[in-house]
Amino acid sequence: MIEPYLVVIIPIIVGVGTQVLKFILFTMKHGWKPEYMFTHGHMPSAHTAFAISLATSVGWYEGYHSGAFAVALALAFILVDDAARIRMYLGDQGRYLNMLIAQMKDVVDEEKFPRLKERVGHRVSEVVVGGMVGFLATMLLVTLFQ
Repeated sequence: MIEPYLVVIIPIIVGVGTQVLKFILFTMKHGWKPEYMFTHGHMPSAHTAFAISLATSVGWYEGYHSGAFAVALALAFILVDDAARIRMYLGDQGRYLNMLIAQMKDVVDEEKFPRLKERVGHRVSEVVVGGMVGFLATMLLVTLFQ
């Protein structure tokens, strides 16, 4: 009876697992900072892992020729694009605004204009690894649940 729900349960497990993996890798590199458990960016992309996992599980359980798979694939494309490209533009804007505020430090009140995050999105390598983690972990869980 659980099989119809695996199409959603597996991507949730993969997404949470990837976020935990990201936190472990981040802690190994930067030290223990619990506030970074739900950080954006960094290796691997949990958004991408979740989206690819969802598309893979829908394809596996509903069929790769189904309308549900087409919708899941379109959603995955939008999420991966957001994780990689759109968020990088947001980080670039934060960097430029921080530079502008730093140049106007005599005129601008720094409490009124706090420093913006410059690292919001993912690098391409983080998105690619997130996609591989999402696909491989999904196939592993599909095999385990059969």
